Amino acid sequence: MKQNDNLVKLAKITNTAASFLIFLAGLMLIFLPSTEVTSLQRTVLAVLFLLTGAAKMIGYYSNDLYRLAFQFDFAIGILCALLAGLLAFLPQRVLPTLPVLLSVYVILDALLKLQIAMDARRFGMESWIAILCSSLLLGLGGLFALSALYSSFLTPSVAIGIALGMTPLVGELYAQGDREKSSGLLQNGILFYGLLGVAMAAVQYAVIPLMYHLGQPAEVVDMAIPYYRMLVWSMPFIMLFFTFKQFLEGVGNTKVEMFVTIAANLANIGFNWVFIYGRYGFPEMGAEGAGLGTLMSRIIAPMLMIGYFYSRSKYRVYLEGFSPRNYSWASVRQLLHMGLPISMQMFLEASAFVGTGIMMGWFNKETMSANQIATTIGNCAFMIVMSIGAATTIRVSHCYGARDIGQLSLAAKASYHLVLAWNALAALVFITMRNVIPTFFTTNAEVIAIASNLMVFAALYQLSDGIQNVSVGILRGIQDVKIIMPIAFVSYWLLNLPAGYLFGFTMGMGPSGLFLGFSFGLSAAAVMMIVRIRRSISRLHANGNSQSTIRNS
Repeated sequence: MKQNDNLVKLAKITNTAASFLIFLAGLMLIFLPSTEVTSLQRTVLAVLFLLTGAAKMIGYYSNDLYRLAFQFDFAIGILCALLAGLLAFLPQRVLPTLPVLLSVYVILDALLKLQIAMDARRFGMESWIAILCSSLLLGLGGLFALSALYSSFLTPSVAIGIALGMTPLVGELYAQGDREKSSGLLQNGILFYGLLGVAMAAVQYAVIPLMYHLGQPAEVVDMAIPYYRMLVWSMPFIMLFFTFKQFLEGVGNTKVEMFVTIAANLANIGFNWVFIYGRYGFPEMGAEGAGLGTLMSRIIAPMLMIGYFYSRSKYRVYLEGFSPRNYSWASVRQLLHMGLPISMQMFLEASAFVGTGIMMGWFNKETMSANQIATTIGNCAFMIVMSIGAATTIRVSHCYGARDIGQLSLAAKASYHLVLAWNALAALVFITMRNVIPTFFTTNAEVIAIASNLMVFAALYQLSDGIQNVSVGILRGIQDVKIIMPIAFVSYWLLNLPAGYLFGFTMGMGPSGLFLGFSFGLSAAAVMMIVRIRRSISRLHANGNSQSTIRNS
């Protein structure tokens, strides 16, 4: 026992020291991106990652109460070891993207620590406040760094992913007819998600000066900042919109969000025309006007949602007695418990696409353009897949709340059949129209040729992408969400990105090899999630459709 205590203490000391030094290195790379990294500095950084990984793995295998603080550290330890290996053996490739890798590492570690803090509080451990504070500080630092790099893509996904946790909770309560608890979730969601949006906006606004240190032409940054400065303040309104949107999805109402989204987009077009070009007496604002127009449209969206709720008596009751004084940590904890794993899964999946895009930039600008075309077309097909996944979560959560496992299984099968049909059609279109679709975007022959090849490889992962998305929807619906984060980590960071690099660079397949990596990552995610779903549903059947057997398993 004493030996184990010594190992835990050693893990804590090593982890703390190495993490602090990595944090300093990250600050240097972000604020001084032009600083030359010597071979010795690279080696030291690799050793730090290796020591951190070892410390976390040692802590994971401890056998006392402190193990709670290390419960996710095996995965983080693997990530540290992976970063150490990349720094040691592929320095030319890794160093330009090291700020991104460090940011992702810090954010993942922070989100996992937030989950740990909630578990520690539940078990009555006094250290939960310290864990929570360290999580918030780490998360703020990671988001600060990442916002400077990819604020418009990755950072909002963290917040929106957390909001998605409301749908399965409300869906279960709706099926059980528990209006009081549903109301508590909505009202606390308004407060919590709104404050989260304000925090995200503040972080994004604070990193604006760093945009000049990212190696982009100064004149481009000068044009982008006015637009970006307007856009960041839309985050609180985005989060409010998603609060009402996810609640309505939970009760099975998806029409309203569609009409509100259409209205907001039409308003955005109108505002852009007015503010960009200076119509109806307004000054010509250019890029700043585009940002203002988008901000106004995003303010309108939650306002329309609030108006709809108060205009319908069956929804107005959910807002009765709303007051910040009614804040409930228990409700927020439920939302976080459900939303954090979803957020981490979305973050890891999105970061795989960002990582692939970064590696595309290692070739040339034509390849980057071709990747953007292929990714855009793929995203168009994925919009339908996301809709099917969202519908699956709604239907499955209702069956789960009613404890009707037979209907739940039928709903899952129907979703798989629907998404497979759609993705098979999408794959067919990608292949047959591969030489035509890129011409809608460019006349550059080299870009068209590369994009055509990428669309063939995009077709290869369509079926697995559809299956994994619907599987995520099913797991959300039965509230079995803790598993989706480690599956995403293994699939996208340990398989997708390394396989893409192997095929693209080591084996000389070029950009097509990077896209082939998606086939491995998404297929692995699909297989692991299906296995988990079969296991979870079997447990529900075997235990008399009991809810407790599936939660937190």
